[in-house]
Amino acid sequence: MPTKFSESLQSLTEATARLAEALALPKDSIVRDSAVKRFELAFDLAWKTTKAWLEEQGVMCASPKSCLQEGFRQGLLEYEEIWLETIELRNASVHSYDEEVAEKVYARLPVVLEALQKLLKKF
Repeated sequence: MPTKFSESLQSLTEATARLAEALALPKDSIVRDSAVKRFELAFDLAWKTTKAWLEEQGVMCASPKSCLQEGFRQGLLEYEEIWLETIELRNASVHSYDEEVAEKVYARLPVVLEALQKLLKKF
């Protein structure tokens, strides 16, 4: 029977691949906006998968920030600063849309993608 973690991990793997797919395309406004939305989904799955993994280890957390910080403490995540920045990028893209925010988020997505791929390897 699949666990919450294994189901989340499968979804995260797929979402990360779809983000990589979007970032491999030549940039235009449609590709940029698609990549930003794919990032939002991948990030949400990343912190929820981290939460599920931590729970299997007997560690509880509730919010994206607390789960990612605990993941860093547990050695699951590298470079805590990138993950904390990623929370800010996600919040900016979800709660406010304008060209400047979209450009700022899109510019950081290669770094975010690398962090997501490293997290997947750790799992």
